Amino acid sequence: MTQQPFSSAALRGAVDLSALSGRAGSAPGAPGAGGSGGPARSGGTAPTEGGTGGVAGRSGALVQASDATFESVLNASATAPLVLVLWTPQLPESVQHLRELVEAARTHQGRFQVVGVDIAENPGIMQAISPVLQQVFGQVSSLPVVMGLLSGQPMPFYLGVQPMEQVDQLLEKFLEAAVANGVTGRVDLGDEVPAEGQGESEDEEPPPLHQVAYDAIEQGDWAAAISAYEQALAQDAGDEQARLGLGQVRLLERTSGMDLTAVRQAAADRPQDVQAQIDAADLDVAGGHVEDGFGRLVELVRRTSAEDRDAARTHLLGLFEVVGLQDPRVTQARRALMSALY
Repeated sequence: MTQQPFSSAALRGAVDLSALSGRAGSAPGAPGAGGSGGPARSGGTAPTEGGTGGVAGRSGALVQASDATFESVLNASATAPLVLVLWTPQLPESVQHLRELVEAARTHQGRFQVVGVDIAENPGIMQAISPVLQQVFGQVSSLPVVMGLLSGQPMPFYLGVQPMEQVDQLLEKFLEAAVANGVTGRVDLGDEVPAEGQGESEDEEPPPLHQVAYDAIEQGDWAAAISAYEQALAQDAGDEQARLGLGQVRLLERTSGMDLTAVRQAAADRPQDVQAQIDAADLDVAGGHVEDGFGRLVELVRRTSAEDRDAARTHLLGLFEVVGLQDPRVTQARRALMSALY
């Protein structure tokens, strides 16, 4: 198989893939969600860890995606880095390389997830991605096709089987780019995915420290609420509700003493003043105008450089945490931020 060298475009989002989900899902003859994990017609069988129903469960080093589930792939790339692999059982070397990438995901302890696509079974995805690949590689002449996804943005990596020592170097750069853009979620490498309905009941009592935080918020005691959430996170670093609550209370604390009129006027008078724009963005988000706050900081990133740009970017990533990484407004703002940065 002819190998394609690594592209200089590998670590920048060349094209917005947000529109691909509709095209892929409506491709003529597209199979259902379970259509991509069947036995090989010739030459070998791909690993099937994680099932074929998309990546919403975030479980397993590998999932097999289909035309029908491609939208969930794009959405999932907002929270954890994904490595998309287009393979076919007719080329055993593409199956083997897929397995090697899955092992790399395990080695990296779930810092990224591999998404496999059998292109013979899912022509809609290949058709949708072709314009992106043509911009970087020209003609697609070999398989597998390997690319990264961050917040719905593609990072074309390479065509054809590549030595894993080179691939490992590229993956490290990919993960550095993910961290720089706040896409730092990890996938559960366990074999079991929680069944529907096994989550915490809405009627259950909140954990004690959460209740302390709720009571403090009711009294406007931001310091006590922050302390309670910090204690909860000290006890369980994976407590997502405490992490989200802590970010929201800190936002309330920052904005509680602000003069709305003065902040708005300062932001209007000094469009290049980073702190003035950050304060206005905080008020936007605290007041429910989330898109306005995000858009304000994305534009500030676009207009500034060096330390000012980094301050705006870092604060925006913090606001993403406040709103919640699964929120579609965060997904949209991440794409805008990627465009502003690259």
